[in-house]
Amino acid sequence: MVWQTEPGAMPSTHLSEEHEDELISAARTAVGDELRSIAYFTEDAVDQIYLREDLEQGADLVGFADNERLGFRSQQAYTDTELGDYQFTIRVFDHGYLTRVIAADHGVWITTDEMAIDRFEELASALGALLREF
Repeated sequence: MVWQTEPGAMPSTHLSEEHEDELISAARTAVGDELRSIAYFTEDAVDQIYLREDLEQGADLVGFADNERLGFRSQQAYTDTELGDYQFTIRVFDHGYLTRVIAADHGVWITTDEMAIDRFEELASALGALLREF
C-alpha cells in the first residue's frame, strides 16, 4: 500500500512488496493493534506502507520524512561515543508515539497508540534486523 499526500511530491522508495510485508509483520507482532502507521524512507524518497483503516490519509509524509532524515546524521554523530551505538528514537505525543529506526541509508518510522514503553525496544530490534538485511 503506497500512499503519498501530494502527487509527485516525492519519489517512491521502490521497496519490494516482500520487504513491505516483512516490516508490517514485524511491527504488528511487536505492537499488535496499537500500530497506526508505517512509513519507509530514504534520503530522497518516502512511502507509507501501512495505515490502519480507521485513520485518515492526511499526514504530511514529506514533512515527517524531512524531520526523520535527521537521523541519518544522528547515527553518524553518535558513532564511537561512550553511550554505544545509536539504536532508535522514540517521540512521545499526546495520543501516541512515533518510533524511528535507521540502518545505513534507509529507515522506517512507526506510529502507535499509547502503549507500555518497554515494547519499543522489541519493535526497534525487529525492524532494525530487517532493515540491515535489505
